[in-house]
Amino acid sequence: MGIIRLMDEPLSNKIAAGEVVERPTSVVKELVENAIDAGSTAIEVLLIEAGLTSIQIIDNGAGMDADDALLSFSRHATSKIANEHDLFRIRTLGFRGEALASIASVSKVTLHTSNGESGTFVQMEGGRLTEHRAGSLRKGTDIKIDQLFFNTPARLKYMKTLQTELGHSIDLLNRFALSYPGIAFKLVHDGRIILQTSGSGEIKRVLADIYGVAIAKKMIPFEGLSHDYKISGYASLPEITRANKNYISLFVNGRWVKHYAIANTVHKAYHTFLPLERQPIVVMNIEGDPYLTDVNVHPAKQQIRLSKEKELMELIHETLRGTISTVVRAPVIDKPKPVKQAPTKQLDLWKSSFTVQEPKEVPVQEYSEQPVEQVKIAVPQEERIQPDFSPVEEPPPVQGYEEEQQEQSPQFPELEVVGQIHGTYIVAQSNDGFYLIDQHAAQERIKYEYFREKVGDIDSNERQALLLPLTFHYSRDEALRLKDHLSVLTDSGVFLEEFGDTSFIVREYPTWFPKGFEQEVIEDLIEQVLAERKVDVKKLREDAAIMMSCKRSIKANHFLRKHEMERLLADLKKAEQPFTCPHGRPVIIHFKTYDVEKMFKRVMN
Repeated sequence: MGIIRLMDEPLSNKIAAGEVVERPTSVVKELVENAIDAGSTAIEVLLIEAGLTSIQIIDNGAGMDADDALLSFSRHATSKIANEHDLFRIRTLGFRGEALASIASVSKVTLHTSNGESGTFVQMEGGRLTEHRAGSLRKGTDIKIDQLFFNTPARLKYMKTLQTELGHSIDLLNRFALSYPGIAFKLVHDGRIILQTSGSGEIKRVLADIYGVAIAKKMIPFEGLSHDYKISGYASLPEITRANKNYISLFVNGRWVKHYAIANTVHKAYHTFLPLERQPIVVMNIEGDPYLTDVNVHPAKQQIRLSKEKELMELIHETLRGTISTVVRAPVIDKPKPVKQAPTKQLDLWKSSFTVQEPKEVPVQEYSEQPVEQVKIAVPQEERIQPDFSPVEEPPPVQGYEEEQQEQSPQFPELEVVGQIHGTYIVAQSNDGFYLIDQHAAQERIKYEYFREKVGDIDSNERQALLLPLTFHYSRDEALRLKDHLSVLTDSGVFLEEFGDTSFIVREYPTWFPKGFEQEVIEDLIEQVLAERKVDVKKLREDAAIMMSCKRSIKANHFLRKHEMERLLADLKKAEQPFTCPHGRPVIIHFKTYDVEKMFKRVMN
């Protein structure tokens, strides 16, 4: 007698449940997706003890007749697919036909459903039918899952705390609400309302329901179109950040998916606008022909494969980058409570608020030939290195360059320098308040844009020949790797030549390399090539520009004369993106006149 046998249906359903039903959130996901596919406009989710005790989903969708209500608990029973052809043009959320069978095999299920003509009541326990009769005529479906994993207690050992399990369900309902703003969602836990949306169809209102009104106001719409894909949604201003990518919500044809490459592209679009290790809040809807997507690669349908992925990534990057670039501005320091009106105060009210602190110890011969007096402030020796305000000799200006730059950043305010705080922050004023400018971050931005242009256009006429070449020594494996990437280094301004098996020399370097830091820049770029698994010349050039912008930029505790501050702000105004440094930190912060006057009780509204 053979040893291979067919498993009975209850056993096979329990095995399938191990893939589909991992935790209470898995049940919520499958049942809410069914409710959405049924055309519901209102969906209510009621949980007791994070869903481990009870999960109830009530919708006003199409409902089912008596025959379909029973058949829906059979494995591989679905209304979404009729033949193999349909598998490649899936437009619904559910389609595999194993969710209800899997859920019923590890719980006690009570189903009330009606298509408006007849009502049905079905009760299941551990995958077996215990009751079937006529039921209520209320159109829609009311399904309740009790004692999840009651017959597979080992699964309960893998559940986290109730708060953690509840957090998964809250996150899931947030995604559904963002993807389907036209559906009114309600999440209730232990009798307390956790989430409630209106179903008005406005994503901005859902953003306010989930993240709060203050953040919703700082979410900007975007839209892009290519031959095969359309993207749309909302992205946060750079001043709104989070610690991880969980706040990047991606929806492909209405389905919430996790896609590392897309999330990474979204983050790259914010390059230089966000601090390191920070992430934006983004809600993105991606629409495309179902033939371009394969959603049948993961049991829980959370991961998908996309055709023409490169085209989509380019569309996302260009659309987001362009949108962010046009709206980025100085963060405003607002009071927590909104104001009804702003008083019209004159600029003169600020005239006597600050005094210019002239530097009196640090030599600044590059900017002024006047003798410098001594004061009592002691500046550390390492901070007395004179910053290089002009990174290199500027080439002759291109016709129309200044006008073009002004058009790119029309929101940069007209500023009058007032003074300096702690040798670190420049204080400037305008008609609408005053501004603090981080002088180091400001010069980093100026230098970065200069070096970014230079490193992207290596010109053989802009090279400095060395009397004695620089020599670099590496291990054998490092040397082999460098030999494979000499052209990449050359394209980034590092003209490395082989000099034996494990040594290299540099006979010349670009004249615009930061003076005094040429060897350090070369070593840093070489180390970066050695550290990267896959060397990308564009990324190397970008990182080179960022690195060089840091060299000899003005440091903290470095006092400047007023005309030096004015020159720095004038250069900053010409920058393409003057409000963040290359690392994404803010350069300039705005304090509104009204808010300052309110703090001093000059106004009481």
